Amino acid sequence: MGLVGWIVVAVVVLLLLWAVAVYNRLVRLRALVREGFSGITVQLRRRADLVPNLVSTVQGYATHEREVLTEVTAHRTEAVQAGSVQATAQADTAFSAMLGRLMAVAEAYPDLKADDNFRQLQDELSQIEEELQGARRYYNATVRDLNTRIQSFPDVLFASPMGFTEQPFYSDDDQSIQTAPKVSFGAAR
Repeated sequence: MGLVGWIVVAVVVLLLLWAVAVYNRLVRLRALVREGFSGITVQLRRRADLVPNLVSTVQGYATHEREVLTEVTAHRTEAVQAGSVQATAQADTAFSAMLGRLMAVAEAYPDLKADDNFRQLQDELSQIEEELQGARRYYNATVRDLNTRIQSFPDVLFASPMGFTEQPFYSDDDQSIQTAPKVSFGAAR
């Protein structure tokens, strides 16, 4: 084999090594996205596991608020069983709204707000919400990195044929938080 033959072999080997490097990078990013989504589901499950204790504590004080307590329990099941990113985000939004309603009920009962068990559960819920926000941010960052790689040259040449697709961001479709509130001050008298 002559010099030209060795150059061709070297170029082919370099291209193969480069393709393997691109593939490995995309596999790593896909794994990080899956890990990020798993982190969200873990936090959602922790929050859902806390809710029965919260509901039973509130139930002891607010027995006539049965509708809110029943809805919170129903949304808890939906939040844990959602499978896709979009379904999980929608269930998460609905569950967060129900938790807000539960806390609003609790506000009407001063004895409940003073209860040590309730305050401890509230603190745990607050901590879980912070960790859930961090998990959402981590997931979206990994999705951004993967989607950027998939769309960028030269990875775009290999991504689709190797089965890599863009992943959806974890987003909250609640329209009330998507726009700034309108504030109108009446005319001064």
